Amino acid sequence: MDAESLNKIKANLPKHVAIIMDGNGRWAKTRGKIRVFGHRNAVNAVRAAVATSSKFGIETLTLFAFSSENWRRPKDEVDFLLDLFAKFLRSELKELCSQNVRVNVIGDISRFSQELQNEIKHSCEASAGNTGLNLNIAANYGGRWDILQACRAMVQQPGFSPDDLNEQNFSRYLATPEDVDLLIRTGGEKRVSNFLIWQMAYAELYVTDVLWPDFDENVYLDALNWYAERERRFGYTGDQIKNLTVNKG
Repeated sequence: MDAESLNKIKANLPKHVAIIMDGNGRWAKTRGKIRVFGHRNAVNAVRAAVATSSKFGIETLTLFAFSSENWRRPKDEVDFLLDLFAKFLRSELKELCSQNVRVNVIGDISRFSQELQNEIKHSCEASAGNTGLNLNIAANYGGRWDILQACRAMVQQPGFSPDDLNEQNFSRYLATPEDVDLLIRTGGEKRVSNFLIWQMAYAELYVTDVLWPDFDENVYLDALNWYAERERRFGYTGDQIKNLTVNKG
């Protein structure tokens, strides 16, 4: 990528990038392997996403690791995914801390084994003081679950009144309150799959046919370059956005 494109990316960075990491099974199938082979080879792509986010100063990266619907998959595959998640936390924590990355796992972790819950707790606590990239790992997560649990948490607050219910107050109770600026989905599917559906109200959606194990810095930069070219309107017209930009300058 040329210097002009890199400068444009740096000048128009999204604050919050979310990624649906899709295509592990298809990647394995094209190589004559079983699905778990694709999951095993996806770790390098996670490393690339984290490193590139840190390199360019992305504030928050949210990775969709295991959805609340993924329990429907064959038990052997589910067991492998959860074991891989635990191993990732154990093996990568030191490197993540060296990059000043703060780990946060979002989702209903109560269904996980006690061992995995302990790994999650340890990783989050050990990295809590880091001040760089905020890495959200969505595990046993669903967007509808997130909204419902936020509703329950809000109405259970002492002295709660319906008058307190507004977007800003409500967002504080979500698993992650930050609006998503850019959603990247690998594997070519064009759907959001119950992922951060409140937070993605105004997200730019970038879909690539690249399968997740092949995701690297170059693919990420293509997405960031595409985002940098977007005109984000938030309900305004294009002319209004231009006038606001001129007046702000």
